[in-house]
Amino acid sequence: MEWGFSWVAEGSRMLGSKESGEVYSIQTVGLTKVFRKKKHRGFFGFLRKKPEEEKNGGEKGITVALDNVSLGIRSGELFGLLGPNGAGKTTLIRCLSTLLIPDEGTATVNGFDIQKQTSLVRASIGLVVGGERTLYWKLTARDNLLYFASLYKMPRRQALERTDELLEAMSLSDRADERLEDYSTGMRQKVAIARALLHDPPILLLDEPTLGLDPTFSRQIRNQIKELCKREGKTILLATHYMEEADELCDRIAIMNDGKIVAVDASDRLKSLVKETELVEVACFNPPQDVENHLRSMAPAVESIILVRAEEEGKPSRIKLIGGKAEEHVGTVIDALRRKDISIVSVNINVPTLEDVFIKLTGAKLVKEGKRNDTDHA
Repeated sequence: MEWGFSWVAEGSRMLGSKESGEVYSIQTVGLTKVFRKKKHRGFFGFLRKKPEEEKNGGEKGITVALDNVSLGIRSGELFGLLGPNGAGKTTLIRCLSTLLIPDEGTATVNGFDIQKQTSLVRASIGLVVGGERTLYWKLTARDNLLYFASLYKMPRRQALERTDELLEAMSLSDRADERLEDYSTGMRQKVAIARALLHDPPILLLDEPTLGLDPTFSRQIRNQIKELCKREGKTILLATHYMEEADELCDRIAIMNDGKIVAVDASDRLKSLVKETELVEVACFNPPQDVENHLRSMAPAVESIILVRAEEEGKPSRIKLIGGKAEEHVGTVIDALRRKDISIVSVNINVPTLEDVFIKLTGAKLVKEGKRNDTDHA
């Protein structure tokens, strides 16, 4: 059954490579977005002299959120954007959904240009943002969906049928007439996904859809995402900083860092970039802040030495040695830790994860400590 704007999928002109014959639902070429920090100069600020670097177009106060991003997402693909908070994932989603205008480059969504054909792009997509408050909490789930259906100009009868169908699919039928303010975070996120599906768009843009959800709701949302791709053939772009989520769901994954795409491939192929002899993990308690630099000086041949702090009290931190035949330097590292009276729990040669791939490619942790949420700027 067709709903609302489903005609867009039929009328689109999805692009592809003539050489490969692949059809891309989403394609970006050299997409660049720069944010300039606005400084509050006070009521008489115009009388003050501007710093030389600002007058001369310097780099102070400038954040390059997207840096020449080029990628193609195939029709019917569940494609992951994996990176830490601040990597540029949300900025890319916002540009593709026409909420932000890129400074350079171009992109097409469902064959439509994001700057020249914004209404057709918006009709082609469903957008879900983790932790969003764009739903109306004083309305019921049913009333929220019916309201947004009216914005899509869906006929009343179709809107009622589609609303009931989505509430059933999200297991919310029994609480459909309760206000959203009485819902849990996970239930509200289900309503947000239902809203994105109202007009049956061919493309879904999901920005951290499981952010802040408990494990049970996260699992339910992930299962629904897989079903949407497999059963309904939707193209899904999933932005996340949860490596397990990307590993479990995605056909291909693009690893992002500092506004750049550093690698794109299937999960298994990405993991093959880290050989077994290149990955050692030392679990220990209370390592000092300078332990990374100290170990780098003791084992300079190892490509990356990263300290991953324990997320829970009473759990050990992990020191990851990646690249440069890390296994050969285990003895040196253990001796260096013991000389600093660091309690070692275990030493393991592990199977590579996407986090290990990220560290090898960027030299940074996948989850950056002390960073603000990705939605702040990137």
